[in-house]
Amino acid sequence: MPIEMPRGLPFSVDTFSPNSKKKRHHFVTHAHKDHVTGISTHFQFPIYSTRLTKSLILQHYPQLDECLFVGIEVGQELVIDDPDGEFTVTAFDANHCPGAVMFLFEGNFGTILHTGDCRLTPECLQNLPEKYVGKRGKVPRCQLDYLFLDCTFGKFSRKLPSKHSAIRQVISCVWKHPDVPVVYLTCDLLGQEEILAVVSKTFGSKIFVDKTSNPECFQSLTLIVPEVLSEDPSSRFRMLNGFPKLYERASAMLAEAQANFQPEPLIIRPSAQWYACEEDVAETQSQRKLRFNEAVRDQFGVWHVCYSMHSSREELEWALELLAPKRVVSTTPTCRAMELDYVRKHCFSRITSDDPLWTLLDINLQTSEKLDVSDKDVVCTPLLERPAQTSADSEPKPVKRSAALKGILNLSPPSKRPPVTLFGRARHSLEDSSFSRQVKKSGVDAALNCKNSFENEEEIAVTSEEEACKSSSHSQDGSCEEKTKESVKDDPQERIANKTEQQFPSLETDAEVNHGHIIEKKLETDVAIRCGKSVEKDYRSSFHAVIDRSKNFNESLRNLYRSNNVPVPRPLPSLVELMNANKRAKRRLQCYS
Repeated sequence: MPIEMPRGLPFSVDTFSPNSKKKRHHFVTHAHKDHVTGISTHFQFPIYSTRLTKSLILQHYPQLDECLFVGIEVGQELVIDDPDGEFTVTAFDANHCPGAVMFLFEGNFGTILHTGDCRLTPECLQNLPEKYVGKRGKVPRCQLDYLFLDCTFGKFSRKLPSKHSAIRQVISCVWKHPDVPVVYLTCDLLGQEEILAVVSKTFGSKIFVDKTSNPECFQSLTLIVPEVLSEDPSSRFRMLNGFPKLYERASAMLAEAQANFQPEPLIIRPSAQWYACEEDVAETQSQRKLRFNEAVRDQFGVWHVCYSMHSSREELEWALELLAPKRVVSTTPTCRAMELDYVRKHCFSRITSDDPLWTLLDINLQTSEKLDVSDKDVVCTPLLERPAQTSADSEPKPVKRSAALKGILNLSPPSKRPPVTLFGRARHSLEDSSFSRQVKKSGVDAALNCKNSFENEEEIAVTSEEEACKSSSHSQDGSCEEKTKESVKDDPQERIANKTEQQFPSLETDAEVNHGHIIEKKLETDVAIRCGKSVEKDYRSSFHAVIDRSKNFNESLRNLYRSNNVPVPRPLPSLVELMNANKRAKRRLQCYS
């Protein structure tokens, strides 16, 4: 299935979707249905293709108007005017199916070779401009900026026979079965017409195609090889649909011949798909090795010949070594470009500010006046490009930004920020941010107000306790120390802590989160002399109770976060509070001891 071209390009290739419809120019590499899906709904002038591809498309989609298409043949170069600047496109044979071409685009966006579906051979590469094709170990004079590559069999490690070799295997399979009354050829796919032509010529017999059960194939063959068609259903060579349920139909035909004591028919399927699916099974079963130099019969009685219209992994690696593109994009989801050896070794490039990648991706390079610009380049992978960082001495020129990105993405070169910690960049903030300053001011004011209110409450509690202690010193036992033991339970600090825990049961931290920045607070202690005993007071629990949880922020601070579309922060759990709780427990034990 083809992929969408980047939005920075003015053209689409083999895609007809709502997004592709926004493009100003449309290209079709060949007429396979998966490459023209949606053309009847999202078509738009102009559509560039070869004449044969146009005819095949119009056969399948008669509702389309022929005026939508602009012809471009193999070896032809067109100069196309565009508001973003004119560009040239040249068509080259893709060695895939009749009418299939590769497109070479050259313009302000760089040089792009889109292969469509292809079988890259030395003959195909020799047709490309010499400046783009190098030699083994040598980079060509002009490197392709981007290569959109057909990687259908990129994971297939075995060497695939050439098309001519596979056709000879079909002929050989027929010669080895001279007594079969009927030969069925499952060649109903666009691109297998050459097999039918060679078989018909070799054996001097035309091939019967049932136009009632397979009208599309019959119409395509009428355009491509009409001389091989026969309307005689008793012909020895007949077309057989590959789908659906080929194996069930083949088994039924063989069983019927055996039941009638007749010779079995010969069913040949020229395709590489069976070999690709059976490769893993063949590797695990040593007694079952796939043969690529001759036809192989499966358990259903179908003879398979490895006829491939796509490049093998070996052919892809060989072509990449000669073309040496800067970046490679796989057009097939079954195999990513990163799975190819050449891409892993050579396509980790450094993006600079003048790289045409920015135009291709329609990304704006803008620096922020408040941020320092790093002088390092960005290392990127071939599948995921990242924003570049420009030199501090150079002024980047703004590029036109897509309207959809304004106010959403800021792709300015990153400043020199603190390193990312275990908990991410949320632990650091931009010091120059006006929002950050407002949050700090609001948060500190709220904290100080809260602290003062708790101090006033505690002073009143301490005064009341001292008076109670003095009045009780003239009691019957006359021991203030014993009263102290009882008063520990009524410690005003403990009452404040308990009140705080009841009011804020979810208290978990002692750090203030300020717009992604954690401000550590100093421990504020005070010593109160109570009945001869030194008791340490800790304001941390009371001071941070209001601030530490987002739900306890004052209303102005919460509104400030919301007005800037920033979520109210939730702090991390605090170990300091746990340690202080442990200290308070020890002090209680000391008082009772």
